[in-house]
Amino acid sequence: MPSSPVVIGVDSSTQSTKAVVIDADSGRLLAAGRSPHTVTGKGGARETDPEVWWRALREAVASALDASGTPASAVTAIAVAGQQHGLVALDAAGRPLRPALLWNDTRSAPQAAALARVLGGADAWAARTGSAPVASMTATKWQWLRENEPRTADAAAAVRLPHDFLTERLAGTAVTDPGDASGTCWYSVATGAYDPELLGLVGLDPALLPTVAASGADRIGSLTRSAAETLGLPEGIAVAAGTGDNMAAAVGLGLGGTGLLDHPVVSLGTSGTVFAATRTRPSSPALAGFATTDGGHLPLACTLNCTLAVDKVAALLGLDREDAEPGGEAVLLPYLDGERTPDLPHASGLLTGLRHTTTPRQLLGAAYEGAVFTVLHALDRLPLDETTLGDGAASGGPQGSGAHERPLRLIGGGARGRFWVDTVRRLSGRAVLIPESEELVALGAAALAAGAANGRDPVAVATAWGTGRGRELPAVPRDEAAWRRIEAVLADVTARAGRAGD
Repeated sequence: MPSSPVVIGVDSSTQSTKAVVIDADSGRLLAAGRSPHTVTGKGGARETDPEVWWRALREAVASALDASGTPASAVTAIAVAGQQHGLVALDAAGRPLRPALLWNDTRSAPQAAALARVLGGADAWAARTGSAPVASMTATKWQWLRENEPRTADAAAAVRLPHDFLTERLAGTAVTDPGDASGTCWYSVATGAYDPELLGLVGLDPALLPTVAASGADRIGSLTRSAAETLGLPEGIAVAAGTGDNMAAAVGLGLGGTGLLDHPVVSLGTSGTVFAATRTRPSSPALAGFATTDGGHLPLACTLNCTLAVDKVAALLGLDREDAEPGGEAVLLPYLDGERTPDLPHASGLLTGLRHTTTPRQLLGAAYEGAVFTVLHALDRLPLDETTLGDGAASGGPQGSGAHERPLRLIGGGARGRFWVDTVRRLSGRAVLIPESEELVALGAAALAAGAANGRDPVAVATAWGTGRGRELPAVPRDEAAWRRIEAVLADVTARAGRAGD
């Protein structure tokens, strides 16, 4: 039994909820719990009943506490990090009016295109909100709801992001943070506030939105009696504002103003992402110009198709996911759910370069290569300072190295897969650092909870805990032939999509 206080960090992702119980002084992981979600929808639809998230949070917390042997009385704080962008419409009693539209629901692609034109194009949006309106962004989903389910939109008494919904259930307070708010396309990263003109553009009353805390580690309230009874936790413990999953992963890695700056991260999960904490505010519409939860910038590029898409190809081929080899002449772009980066919402999987000599293992390898290429292709767009090391520089990369020489921090489920790691190394030609900690989003949320309990900076907390430490694999020669082959196919697909849209 721990002799010091503990905190709970929650990662409410697309597929499941994970909860970790952490010794608040040492950062030692005492136990983790997990509970699955149900995602429904055909075609471009992807939805989940928010009540499923609440049930999963309750089950994951209970499982973690039981496994840790920690008495509930030792818990001092809790924080939630959640999947970004999802649209949760609530009635006056805080009940969902319909299933939440998830980040990977692509039905709002027409609304995204229309919104981009109204404001003057993607560049104008990026300058204003940090991001261009694509189908993943919350504003486009709200516009879709207004156009396709107007009675539901009119009945909404509150509009929340997934993590906001859960935090409000914990504390009874409607609060979000700058990080998750920056993924809505109605929050201005330039001003650090909701943009009245953009809210007017999508017909959203600002009174329906949560207030924005200064940081995801702000104590925005205390655990209510109802939530305490539901979760089996002490009433009155600190509840942090929480944040989006990418922002929490950055905290867990020690990225931010008091930690590492301009160190690139590659995350391989349901989605694939590349991001870094930086002092530079991006303005490229090809990037999501998010905010970090501690007031900096988190430029990020996200793909829709990563581990699940490759697993689907493996299942179709009747192969184990590790039973793969380099693709040879074959190129497989596994855009099974459309694609976000590049912006091809109506795309489907594409296979080319097939020969009599192509093997099933090569086809699976080609799916890996297509997914990894798509993620890495966005890496050069990140506005990284080649000289900035950050206060925590000693924990990653050679002193004085430029951002292009620093190891890629590889996280997510794919970071535990041998062929995923091999493919990233082969296509990037860079060293790879794989953190020892597997639940970085939940650990980042735990650091936010600790910050809410004791007032410390959460990045400094995570750095002291050492959650970003890991093993480094050296660089291998980049497979230039494979890179150029995939690049040519993607360029052709993108050009054809552009001509079709003219």
